[in-house]
Amino acid sequence: MPLFFRKRKPSEEARKRLEYQMCLAKEAGADDILDISKCELSEIPFGAFATCKVLQKKVLIVHTNHLTSLLPKSCSLLSLATIKVLDLHDNQLTALPDDLGQLTALQVLNVERNQLMQLPRSIGNLTQLQTLNVKDNKLKELPDTLGELRSLRTLNISGNEIQRLPQMLAHVRTLEMLSLDASAMVYPPREVCGAGTAAILQFLCKESGLEYYPPSQYLLPVLEQDGTENSRDSPDGPTDRFSREELEWQNRFSDYEKRKEQKMLEKLEFERRLELGQREHAQLLQQSSSQKDEILQTVKEEQSRLEQGLSERQRHLDAERQRLQEQLKQTEQNISSRIQKLLQENQRIRMEQLMSITQEETENLRRREVASAMQQMLTESCKNRLIQMAYESQRQNLVQQACSSMAEMDERFQQILSWQQMDQNKAISQILQESAMQKAAFEALQVKKDLMHRQIRSQEMISEQRWALSSLLQQLLKEKQQREEELREILTELEAKSETRQENYWLIQYQRLLNQKPLSLKLQEEGMERQLVALLEELSAEHYLPIFAHHRLSLDLLSQMSPGDLAKVGVSEAGLQHEILRRVQELLDAARIQPELKPPTGAVLTPTAPQEPPESVRPSAPPAELEVQASECVVCLEREAQMIFLNCGHVCCCQQCCQPLRTCPLCRQDIVQRLRIYHSS
Repeated sequence: MPLFFRKRKPSEEARKRLEYQMCLAKEAGADDILDISKCELSEIPFGAFATCKVLQKKVLIVHTNHLTSLLPKSCSLLSLATIKVLDLHDNQLTALPDDLGQLTALQVLNVERNQLMQLPRSIGNLTQLQTLNVKDNKLKELPDTLGELRSLRTLNISGNEIQRLPQMLAHVRTLEMLSLDASAMVYPPREVCGAGTAAILQFLCKESGLEYYPPSQYLLPVLEQDGTENSRDSPDGPTDRFSREELEWQNRFSDYEKRKEQKMLEKLEFERRLELGQREHAQLLQQSSSQKDEILQTVKEEQSRLEQGLSERQRHLDAERQRLQEQLKQTEQNISSRIQKLLQENQRIRMEQLMSITQEETENLRRREVASAMQQMLTESCKNRLIQMAYESQRQNLVQQACSSMAEMDERFQQILSWQQMDQNKAISQILQESAMQKAAFEALQVKKDLMHRQIRSQEMISEQRWALSSLLQQLLKEKQQREEELREILTELEAKSETRQENYWLIQYQRLLNQKPLSLKLQEEGMERQLVALLEELSAEHYLPIFAHHRLSLDLLSQMSPGDLAKVGVSEAGLQHEILRRVQELLDAARIQPELKPPTGAVLTPTAPQEPPESVRPSAPPAELEVQASECVVCLEREAQMIFLNCGHVCCCQQCCQPLRTCPLCRQDIVQRLRIYHSS
């Protein structure tokens, strides 16, 4: 149960206030107002209704409470028949009573800030209602009966989910002020709703085909009616109590408008401050972007200097990279040799076992082969991953070493420049002296180049071998898939043949069981009166023979029955019921006139036991060959009957003739389902 529907226990202060207000309302010199607002009430107390009824109260104020319902149990709205002002704002009302129209004296109804989902249609009976405030609720539409409020002056429906006004509102000629959310309106359009109350009423009058008149022309009769009612209420003559109440309400609305204007000014001030803050934020962003550009420029310069140093270090790393590549090539060669050995071993094992394995062993071997292949692939992938991780770790170490040695290289670079000037002269002389050494170095480089060419050629041969192995593996997998598909096709053919045989057998057994009647029913049908059997066959009602036999009906019993009794027995056709009873009466009358036509009393045979015991059909398994007796179609009398009709179970039509049928040709029952019979060879 939601929290706002639970009954809250009022505090001590609220309880004292309620007792004080109730005592104050019962005093001799009290006015016509009962104010029990701010008392934390979950429902209006029974004493309040009794006080309003006995003391003829005119104003009931129950705002700022926790009301979920206007009427408590065992209370009636007729107790509030004299109420003219009913204030229920700031509560938790979800609905107003359906008989709200009984408050015919009500002039002001305020249900602002509640949980109302709809207004009752009986609200149109409040012909003296002048102010209706349903602001801040959950209304989605207004009832058409609002057009019957002939004295309505003020209507506030803002703060709801209303998008359309009822067209009958054009009949309210005294409406002076209509408050609504113009931006959310669909009918009338937003432009019309934003133009004011007069524009809305003109639009509604035009839609209804009425002529619009300003409410000032209809205001004077309403005021005169109020004055006459006040003169009847007060013993001293006409009073201006209602004018004072209306003035009080207008003052409250003016205060609300002032507070609304003050909130609007505060909102404008807040928007101005927010705009200033946004400007300052934009300036700060511009400054930060300029600083960011300067920092990026310095970073670019530093990066260019580092790239120059890294280019020198890269030459030292090339030699290490070549060494790692050689190691990777050697590992690849080892892996390819292992794969070749495994493939050869698998081929040898497969050729040895193909001649002796059975169907179950093929499935086990297939699973083992897949598992071994997956295991080999996993081991190889793990080895490659380990090699790759070792290579990445070594590469990261080299990068770290390069970064750490950058600073040392910068210092040594200065020393090398100074030493280079000193060693230039010495180097020239040494170069002239070491020409023989240069020749030897050139020869060594040439030999190294030849080795590189040989390695490249060996790599090409290895790649060709890999390609041949992969193509061979793909061909083997395709052959394997073809063999699996052939086995599946053979299995499906075998299963289909077995299913069709089994299905034909059980369908035939089912038809045999349907065609065979119980022995007791056959005996009862044979014991029926011959005239009754002939009568049913003449009326084409032979399908009711089992029912008549089961209930042991005779001509004498039928003469005493009515059509309702036949309906209870199971004869549903009304015309057939009357015809059977009429023909039975004719047979009995003819038997009375001519006694020789009366059936003999001993004509009913009651056999004690059958001469031949019925065959008990107890199939345990389908026979090797089923002898199916072919029957011809009862419609075309040419083709073989192939369709079973459910629920009756008759096999009497071929496939072509059964399509347009809706009832069985034999028993005239509705066809619920059709089943095709297939005869296996």
